[in-house]
Amino acid sequence: MNPSDIAVTVVPQYLPEQSDPARQQYVFAYTVRITNNGKQAAQVVSRHWIITDGGQKTHEVRGLGVVGQQPLLGPGESFEYTSGCPLPTPIGTMRGSYHCVGEDGLPFDVPIPEFVLAVPRTLH
Repeated sequence: MNPSDIAVTVVPQYLPEQSDPARQQYVFAYTVRITNNGKQAAQVVSRHWIITDGGQKTHEVRGLGVVGQQPLLGPGESFEYTSGCPLPTPIGTMRGSYHCVGEDGLPFDVPIPEFVLAVPRTLH
């Protein structure tokens, strides 16, 4: 299976009701959609995130599955989930990869393109 057969889209959102700018706490949600555009099934086994805040401090997160699941996606199927990320700055970025295994048993990594987490009206 080719990693480009798996499409990843992310829609971030600022959560003002969970944030406290006076304490440098900014909370963001992000909704991820993983779509299998290939001809064989693939399972998302683990994730690796690289989170960078506005001060260029980087934090890495690795773990099994996504939101406690290891979804198996058949050809044409999608899996969508929402998770969250706190930052000490009003702007930051996330990027990473999913480690997957095709139905042929071969592992492969799918890149998650970098996306921006930003409080509205922070970027011009």
